Amino acid sequence: MSEGTVIDIVVGAMLIAAKLAGPVLVACLVIGIVVAFVQTITQIQEMTLSFVPKLVGAVLVAIVGGRWMIHQVVAWVRDLWEMIPTL
Repeated sequence: MSEGTVIDIVVGAMLIAAKLAGPVLVACLVIGIVVAFVQTITQIQEMTLSFVPKLVGAVLVAIVGGRWMIHQVVAWVRDLWEMIPTL
């Protein structure tokens, strides 16, 4: 196995991780900004008020996009398994 192959595998793993984490992180970011804006307007500084909506948003993204996420991981692992004989 050459260094280039290892680098390709690591880059692929990092890209798939970014693809899977991206939607969840963006949803949490948007929800966090909206909740912070509401907290600033109402001057309510409660920690659970910012945590619970982010958690709900992350769960909803995982439920809605879970099938796509699993498909992406399975496709990447399948490609990795098919690459084993060439190593």
